[in-house]
Amino acid sequence: MSATKKLKTENGHIDNGGVWELDEETLNSGAVGFTASQLFIKNPACVAYTYDDVIMMPGHISFGLNEVDISTKLTKKIALKVPFVSSPMDTVTEHNMAISMALQGGIGIIHSNFTIEEQAAQVRKVKRYKNGFITDPICLSPDNTVMDVMELKSKHGYSGIPITDNGEMGGKLMGIVSNRDITFIDDNSMKLKEIMTPRDKLAVAKEGVELVEANEILKETKKGKLPVVNDDDELVALIARTDLLKNIEFSEASKDPVTKQLLVGAAIGTRPEDRDRAAALVEAGVDVIVVDSSQGDSLYQIEIVKHLKESHEKLQVIAGNVVTPAQALRLIQAGADGLRVGMGIGSICTTQEVCAVGRAQASAVYHVAKFARKYGVPILADGGIKSTGHITKALSLGASCVMMGSMLAGTDEAPGEYFYQDGVRLKRYRGMGSIEAMSKGSDKRYVWENNSSHSIKVAQGVSGAVQDKGTMQRYIPYLTQGVRHGMQDAGMKSLDLAWEALYNDTLRFEIRSPAAQKEGGVHGLHSYQKRLF
Repeated sequence: MSATKKLKTENGHIDNGGVWELDEETLNSGAVGFTASQLFIKNPACVAYTYDDVIMMPGHISFGLNEVDISTKLTKKIALKVPFVSSPMDTVTEHNMAISMALQGGIGIIHSNFTIEEQAAQVRKVKRYKNGFITDPICLSPDNTVMDVMELKSKHGYSGIPITDNGEMGGKLMGIVSNRDITFIDDNSMKLKEIMTPRDKLAVAKEGVELVEANEILKETKKGKLPVVNDDDELVALIARTDLLKNIEFSEASKDPVTKQLLVGAAIGTRPEDRDRAAALVEAGVDVIVVDSSQGDSLYQIEIVKHLKESHEKLQVIAGNVVTPAQALRLIQAGADGLRVGMGIGSICTTQEVCAVGRAQASAVYHVAKFARKYGVPILADGGIKSTGHITKALSLGASCVMMGSMLAGTDEAPGEYFYQDGVRLKRYRGMGSIEAMSKGSDKRYVWENNSSHSIKVAQGVSGAVQDKGTMQRYIPYLTQGVRHGMQDAGMKSLDLAWEALYNDTLRFEIRSPAAQKEGGVHGLHSYQKRLF
C-alpha cells in the first residue's frame, strides 16, 4: 500500500499503472487499522499492551505457505532456521530438550541449577550428539536384579538395557538384557549376570561407525539394539532399531558451519563464581551464553558481559532481561550480542505482583526491538507466549526470536516425569523464581550479592503443572506451521519483510476490547475438545 498520489479516479482510489491503491483519506482513517507508531508511540492514554490486546490486520497473499521464510538471527553472529528458543529453566531445558530444539532449527539454553561440572557435561552431550546414536543410555551392572529391569521398563517403557562392569556408560560391556530374557523369569531377585545375553554373543559396532553401516548390521543380525564400543570394549553409544526406523534427516538443524555440531546455549548468573562457570562452558563448546537475571540493568551484569566479551572473543553473549531502551542501551554498550526482553509476564512469574516492576510484553518487545535495531542487536521475546498467534505477534513487533517455557514444558523432552491428576497426563513446571527452584540455586537470578541480609527469600514465581504435549518432533513442526500461516495471512513472506513493513508503517494493527478478545476465541459452545495437531 502507498499513500503517494498517482492518478486519482472518480471513485477516489488511486490508479498506479493499472494497480489500484487505497486513497490517502481511507488509509489514514483507521479503516485498514493503525500503525505500530500510532499504537505504541502516539499513545495519549499511556497504556501498555499485551499480545492479547493487539491484533494484526490481514494483508495481500501473493505467495504459498511453503514460501514463507521464518529464518532469523539469535545474536549478531548466530543464525537460526526457526525463531524458537527454549528457556533456561530446570523444568524445561536440559540436554534432551536442547538436542531436539537444535535438530529442528531452533536452540536450547541449558539452565544453571547444576553444578559447574554438571552443566558443562550437559553442553558436551549436545555437542557430541549424532543423530540416531544414543550417547547416554541407562545401564545396569551384572549384579543388578530382574526387579531393577522391571522398574526401568515401568518408568521408561523399554527393557533393552546394556550391562557394563560398573553399571554406567563408559564401562566395559558385559552383555545386554532384553524383554525376552526376563519374560519367563518368576524370581525377580535373580541377578542379571545369570540371564543376560553375554558379550561374546552380541553383535557390536566399533566407535566411528556410520549410521548407514550400523543399520546394515542390525538388519543382518536381526537384533533390536546395537552397542557401540571403543578399542577397550567400553560402551560409548547404543543404536536402537526402533530409533533407526523413526530416524529423520533434519535438514533445518542448527549446526556450527565448521564442526557440524549442534548449536547449544547455557545460562549463567552475575556472581564472581559465574566467571568460572562461563570458562567451563566455553571449554565444553557452548555457542552462546545467556546472562540470566530478572532485571538485567545492573552493574553486576554489565561487568560480567564485559568480562565475557574480553575473555572469550568468539563467544556470543545474550544479556537481559530488559523492557525499556534505557536498560538496553547500557547492555548494548557493554557488548551484548543479543537482548532478552520480558519482565514478570511468564505464566509462572509473579515479579510484577511482588515487586511492582515490569511491563506488558507487546509494548516491551516493540520499544526495545525498535531501539536495538539501530545497533544491529537482535532481541528475544521472553515470556507471555501461549499460542502460535502470540509467537507471530512477537515476531511482527520486532522480535527476532521467541523464548518459551510453559509452551515446551509438557513435552517428552522436558525434564521430569509424567503424572496423572483427574485423568489428565501432566508434567511439573515451575518458575525459576519459585521457592523450590531458588533452593536449587536459581536465587542468584534474583539476588546479586552474597550476604546474610538475603537469607530471606522472596518468591517471584510459582510451581505448577502443564498438560502433556507429546514429542517435540511433532510439536515444533506444529508451531512452525502455525507461524507460517499467521505470516501468510498478514501478507508477510519473511521476517525481514515483516520488520520492513512494521517500521515503514504498512503493517497495521488494532487494539481489541475485552469483548473482541472473547469473540476471537472459542465461545458460544456448551463443550468442546481442543486438539493442537
